[in-house]
Amino acid sequence: MAKAPVLTPRADDFPRWYQDLINKAELADNGPVRGTMVIRPYGYGLWERMQAEMDARIKGTGTENAYFPLLIPQSYLTREADHVEGFAPELAVVTHGGGKELEEPAVVRPTSETIVNEYFSKWVQSYRDLPLLINQWANVVRWELRPRLFLRTSEFLWQEGHTAHATYEEARDFAARIQREVYGDFLENVLAIDFVSGRKTVKERFAGAVNTLTLESMMGDGKALQMVTSHELGQNFAKAFNTRYLSKEGTQELVWQTSWGSTTRMIGALVMTHGDDDGLRVPPRLAQVQVVVLAIKGDEAVLAKVRELGDRLRAAGFRVRVDDRTDVPFGRRAVDWELKGVPVRVEIGPRDLENGTAMLARRIPGGKEPVAIDAIEALLPAVLEEDQALLLRQSRERRESRTTDVSTIEEAAEAAAAGGWARIPWATLGEEGEARLAEQSLTVRCLIAEDGSVPDDGDAPGNVAIVARAY
Repeated sequence: MAKAPVLTPRADDFPRWYQDLINKAELADNGPVRGTMVIRPYGYGLWERMQAEMDARIKGTGTENAYFPLLIPQSYLTREADHVEGFAPELAVVTHGGGKELEEPAVVRPTSETIVNEYFSKWVQSYRDLPLLINQWANVVRWELRPRLFLRTSEFLWQEGHTAHATYEEARDFAARIQREVYGDFLENVLAIDFVSGRKTVKERFAGAVNTLTLESMMGDGKALQMVTSHELGQNFAKAFNTRYLSKEGTQELVWQTSWGSTTRMIGALVMTHGDDDGLRVPPRLAQVQVVVLAIKGDEAVLAKVRELGDRLRAAGFRVRVDDRTDVPFGRRAVDWELKGVPVRVEIGPRDLENGTAMLARRIPGGKEPVAIDAIEALLPAVLEEDQALLLRQSRERRESRTTDVSTIEEAAEAAAAGGWARIPWATLGEEGEARLAEQSLTVRCLIAEDGSVPDDGDAPGNVAIVARAY
């Protein structure tokens, strides 16, 4: 008799499957205020691993962590016209505090370019103070009308980097470096998520930026998700906040700036990219639990062996959980760990112990096989690396197989509506075509050069637009 499905099948209802999985894998719950979320321990553990991996890469660029206030004077946002216009519909504003009306309303930060520049203008005096490279891990609030856990919530967690440079070239190159060395490396080598690296159109770029770089990934249903962005801010905020430095030549010059960020949206991306009808599949390099060792029954010898093996694997450097809760039925525990996507389960019962073996269950490719208990420690490194590579390969194969080269706007719309991406010459599409696609809830995710690289100019001959329906 076939087992009843724990989750709604993805092919039947992808959004329902996503919500089922978030709930049953114990990643998050809806918060009490519409659009907010409570991140549960297992979900937050994924975010902590993401933080650790990205933080190391960010610091590798010479960037240091700092913290700026959650509340920003409303007047700060009005100094840069495009910025305030872009964020106005999403702002949460505090008008009262301590039982009194505030002299000036405070905005709950939607992003920190304005308050960062207020302090950059104090900290930067000379060319010797540059480059100034700052990152913060924080929460932000952007009022969301159509919330969905992790993907679009009114409050979310993120990191935001802000830098100031002496020249345009330095700022441009640093924004590109962040995309490549921090975000691109993290997505490919830790999350095992394939992506296209490109340049946003004028319509889609960040409010107040002169250029936005993006990494776009295809989810399991063929829709696109903007994973991360890196912005060249030019001198727009420097002019608004008078952020200047004394050059080597003795002249006062405006700085050139960047900002860049990634959010808890990546947990949603992890679910939609790697999840299947049985639950999550977590890449081994990311997993806070790489191996769970399960006791099938409460036999004392079994429990002793399970705990000993757990200690041995931890000492060898694996991230391990020992599940010796034999008062909970084994089948239920196995399904729970499968839902949570732990890469490897090692299952040991009395008969296994007699034979000196354990059952090795691999979540990512699926399947089980008996292995010698004493051989597990030596087997695991190759198993985990094979599974990491498989997830990236599957992500890449999905995007490549579901991306269609087209030559007309109508064909681009058809390809995106059918659950895939379209590639169309930007010269054919243009801003007018982009507007026509928007009427069908389709967007130009990014522009790439003819050879697949990131173009230096959005209107360069040969640019190709990636068109998709997006989250």
